[in-house]
Amino acid sequence: MKINTTEEQGVKVLTITGELDGPSSPQLTQAFDQLLDGGARRFVVDLKDVTFVDSAGLSSLVRLFKRARSSNGTLWLAGLQPPVKRVFELTRLDRAFEIASDKAQALQRVAKA
Repeated sequence: MKINTTEEQGVKVLTITGELDGPSSPQLTQAFDQLLDGGARRFVVDLKDVTFVDSAGLSSLVRLFKRARSSNGTLWLAGLQPPVKRVFELTRLDRAFEIASDKAQALQRVAKA
């Protein structure tokens, strides 16, 4: 897994490429911790290039979501591909997360929050 972090419109965008699974999820947690420690509170996690997510990956995303909220922040997911979107639907996490069709839509919604 690869994580690219940028800032757009005052929002930290984490673009993930590859598989979000047990071995790679600590890398995401570490990147997110650094951003929170640096004062960031608005996030978009762009999953358009994520091909697979397992329970450990889902758990990491849930932790990020909870940490963002507890810090008075907001976190949107964007660009879920059909197999990843299906996992979110099966686990009903699509009801818990704010999910946008793509990064641009997520950025618009974060700006309104």
